[in-house]
Amino acid sequence: MPQESSHRVVVIVDENSNPFELGCATEVFGLRRPEIGRDLYDFTLCAPEPGIRMRDGFFTLTGVADLSAADTADTLIVPNRPDTEVPRRPAVLAAVRRAHARGARLVGFCSGAFTLAEAGVLDGRRATAHWQWADSFRARFPTVRLEPDVLFVDDGDILTAAGSAAALDLGLHLVRRDHGAEIAASVSRRLVFAAHRDGGQRQFVERPLPDRPDESLAPVLAWATEQLDASLTIGDLAARAAVSPATLHRRFRAQLGTTPLAWLTGERLCLARRLIEQGESGFDLVARRSGLGTATNLRALLRRETGLSPSAYRQRFGPAAG
Repeated sequence: MPQESSHRVVVIVDENSNPFELGCATEVFGLRRPEIGRDLYDFTLCAPEPGIRMRDGFFTLTGVADLSAADTADTLIVPNRPDTEVPRRPAVLAAVRRAHARGARLVGFCSGAFTLAEAGVLDGRRATAHWQWADSFRARFPTVRLEPDVLFVDDGDILTAAGSAAALDLGLHLVRRDHGAEIAASVSRRLVFAAHRDGGQRQFVERPLPDRPDESLAPVLAWATEQLDASLTIGDLAARAAVSPATLHRRFRAQLGTTPLAWLTGERLCLARRLIEQGESGFDLVARRSGLGTATNLRALLRRETGLSPSAYRQRFGPAAG
């Protein structure tokens, strides 16, 4: 039987909350993980009243804990809803403030950034929200450093996602942060969802699908992921795609919302993390096998991505840590 986790994730559900983001939280944090051999989180839903009508009255949620459950959360996911101009209940905002004061991690999906800002915990902090609300958010909360053109923002103890599918991206990012790249990849496989989209990628692209099938990046991406230990350059990727580097760059921007170099570095760093988690102890070898070149480069990139040195990462996520 899977071991229970001591990290408690609590989701506050309020009137008119969006079912999709609630489903994302449940899928990532609430399901049992027999394929992993242990449960990653202790998951609880709570609400300020016994019956909560979800968005547009689609259904009423009952049978969840009361709002006091928020006071036991290690990670508190705050409510979101489409009517952002309607203030949140004082009891919900007070629960968010108490959680922040005692050091809990706060997460807002989509318009959940409005809840965090109303509670006053985002003043002077970085955050994102769905692009369609960027202007109204800035007008109401000018002291928040809004980044409206990214998928999610990790500002340490407060994290926000742009909405909808970006909630899954942020959820997997948290799993990766808490349990490592290998576990996050396992969760993403069960979700049948991309294992890693960097938070700095754009929320949307102007032309998400190529005009002609042969413009798809899928073949060159699949080829490159099998060649990460080689000294691949942007020129190599362009040659494989039979286009110029400038055309390749435009296609990456249009189809992935990032640059070829950023994508390649991200894939190599993800491979390096998995090698460390699987027990590879030589960091020079990890750097070579992942295409990062040297242990110095590995150390710099891993610290930038996770805040940990390779040794600290191995101690936290390596085989002995399981």
